[in-house]
Amino acid sequence: MTTDVLIVGGGLSGPLTALALAETGLRSTVIDAQPRATFDGNFDGRAYAMALGSVRLLRALGLWDELAERAQPMTGIRASDGRAGEGASPLHLSFEAAEIGEPFMGQMIEDRHLRPALLAACEASERIEMRFGTTVTAQHVTARGVEVDAGETLRARLLLGADGRKSGVAERAGISRSGRDYGQTALVCAVEHERPHEGVAHQFFMPAGPLAILPLRGNRSSIVWTEDAATAANLDALSDAAYLDILRPRFGDFLGAIRLAGARHSYPLNLTLANAFVADRVALVGDAAHGIHPIAGQGLNLGVKDVAALADVLGAARARGEDIGAPDVLARYQRWRRFDTSVMGVATDAVNRLFSNDNPLLRLGRDLGMGAISAMPALRRKFIAEAAGITGDLPRLMRA
Repeated sequence: MTTDVLIVGGGLSGPLTALALAETGLRSTVIDAQPRATFDGNFDGRAYAMALGSVRLLRALGLWDELAERAQPMTGIRASDGRAGEGASPLHLSFEAAEIGEPFMGQMIEDRHLRPALLAACEASERIEMRFGTTVTAQHVTARGVEVDAGETLRARLLLGADGRKSGVAERAGISRSGRDYGQTALVCAVEHERPHEGVAHQFFMPAGPLAILPLRGNRSSIVWTEDAATAANLDALSDAAYLDILRPRFGDFLGAIRLAGARHSYPLNLTLANAFVADRVALVGDAAHGIHPIAGQGLNLGVKDVAALADVLGAARARGEDIGAPDVLARYQRWRRFDTSVMGVATDAVNRLFSNDNPLLRLGRDLGMGAISAMPALRRKFIAEAAGITGDLPRLMRA
């Protein structure tokens, strides 16, 4: 069987890449080691922060109309130091989407809505084949393309790794990785609360790590709560009631009483950057290329920008009659994306180091710094545009 592109990984990045490539006329086969997911409509606690630039891509691919009525706009962000039981520092950063002339900086979309929409769109496309429950065991570059062993031999001109931070595609291609373990774990859940969030996201920088409170539809919020790995393991083992008892003083009472909504999840945190985004007939997107700290909520959005940039590069190469898997074509993608993602990885690493401590001098310095940025409108607008994912050399699918 032969296609234009083989995509390994059926999470979010893989199907999204297939849809973006289909828009350029390229055919893809998405290979997912997991069985096809089924969705019963119940909320399982998982949600994604999609920056404005990423929402633009969803709109360009014809997905947004269906998702919009189920998504929650993020119209503002508040960031401040905090300690359990003390509330937020009076010196804080405050961002509003209206300052850059946009109705929102991003949208929160629950997993139960986003993934079914991506899968349905892929399965409806004549240019995309989905293969579930299929494991790739080997890959080989040939004179005219690439082959993978996946129960049978599949052939294409290009192989894409969208298979996560421990990418088998990258490993088999000889692509090494750099990074470090943070010794931290993200505890992820959702809560219902008494008072409306008004579409504002909050980030409290606690001594052990950040606590993000991200607005969902209704009086609900998604929580990404960072603790050191040992503490997180103990919290994971608690009952829901005991877990909430620990969360409440960190969360505060600004939204009234809270209770859990959906399941709890936890993820170890590390920084892992592929030392190359491409190899012979191979390219990486999303977490296969870069895994960063969730402190700025940009991990998924960096992957979406990979998808859009790759679609631009391969679409233009196809239109010119070039081989989409040729080294010079893939080098254009790497030049576009590797520096940007490396800078974001270093930046989130530095912010995590600066804020994940209780040093009184550092605490004073960062509080004064946040207060100063809030008082400088031009600099504040730059930060807002960066958070919205609409700065730099934007791919076509992410432009207004």
